[in-house]
Amino acid sequence: MPTLLLFLVALLGAPLFAVIAASALWGFHSSELDLMIVPIEVLRLSEMPVLVAIPLFTFAGYLLGESKAPQRLVRVTDALFGWMPGGLAVVAIFASSLFTAFTGASGVTIVALGALLLPALLQGGYSQRFSLGLVTTSGSLGLLFAPSLPLILYAVVAQQQSLSEPVGVDQLFLAGIVPGLLMLLVLAAYSAIHDVRSERRTKAFSWREAGAALWDAALEIPLPFLVLGGIYSGWFVVSDAAAITAAYVLLVEVVIRREVSLRKLISVIHESMTLVGAIMIILGASLASTNYMIDAEVPAMVFDFMKSQVDSAAGFMFWLLLFLLILGMILDIFSALVIVVPMVLPVAIEFGVHPVHLGIVFLAAMQLGYLTPPVGMNLFIASFRFNQPILTLVRATVPFFLLLLVAVVVIACFPQLSLWLGS
Repeated sequence: MPTLLLFLVALLGAPLFAVIAASALWGFHSSELDLMIVPIEVLRLSEMPVLVAIPLFTFAGYLLGESKAPQRLVRVTDALFGWMPGGLAVVAIFASSLFTAFTGASGVTIVALGALLLPALLQGGYSQRFSLGLVTTSGSLGLLFAPSLPLILYAVVAQQQSLSEPVGVDQLFLAGIVPGLLMLLVLAAYSAIHDVRSERRTKAFSWREAGAALWDAALEIPLPFLVLGGIYSGWFVVSDAAAITAAYVLLVEVVIRREVSLRKLISVIHESMTLVGAIMIILGASLASTNYMIDAEVPAMVFDFMKSQVDSAAGFMFWLLLFLLILGMILDIFSALVIVVPMVLPVAIEFGVHPVHLGIVFLAAMQLGYLTPPVGMNLFIASFRFNQPILTLVRATVPFFLLLLVAVVVIACFPQLSLWLGS
């Protein structure tokens, strides 16, 4: 009866963290355990050193989005790749993925870069269907690249599971590179083939424009190298990298370039921290709920059920991908990470799936869920942003969706794609 009541309350629009916390409180109460366990779990979350990276990277991403950095990013990628077959499409793919990596939200990328990329693709000779499908799809590709917020959040959740081999944020940053590049290259190859078949003319490469574009973005280009180079050289840890990134972006966009006014800066802080606050409160409630599920041996029961249905890691991965595609249609990636990972991770380990590989597969499949009709989130965001019927967006994204689905299956079937850089 309580479970049914909580489900009905959730359907009526109750905040997700309240539903999760209520389920944890009821579970501990039913087990006659002290309810102070719930606030203790929230306190344990606040003591995690890596947690400070989440608000700092989020703030930096939002600040970049409010400046003219997206325009400079598009200009650089266009100058470097625009001469290739499919070059303009490659510009959209790479620019969107880099922007999503820093903002951590694919919907933000569609809104922020859509006004730049869609007209450019249409003016470059691409059809409306191809252009809409490409921009809508490429908005989610950067979730596997550092310093993507979902990568950090997965590490935070995984570190609460008392694994024999802890999962580090730096491991996930490395693990996402090859699978992320695979997904980018699949769409880039499709775009190039599309150009060749349609005989679309490409522009000539210009050293002058390339140099001017690189000079224009000279202050933003070092950011990825600063983050990744600093972490993997051992100069600083992830939380240090987040602080340096936030300070650098603040200095460049507010003080040096002066593209974000102090009044707008206050708005950026408010918007970014609203997102962070939502994530934190859901995460705290979910950790308490996870504690109860572990005490109640829920992961063991799930594993026993799965074992009766499948007998191999491959079979487990098949059902997991199907589940995640459905989940991605109805739940945002942050909520899915804190709710589902604690249940899935112990089961995956029992089947011999490496936790780092599971994280990459989880994020790759969830970002694909954003494009899965009929209720994929990015379809509705793009429909609103470009003022197009939702069915038009569904038809436009189908070939891109199918190609990315193949890529996700390959990533799931070959763990070394995720693990070899960190091995």
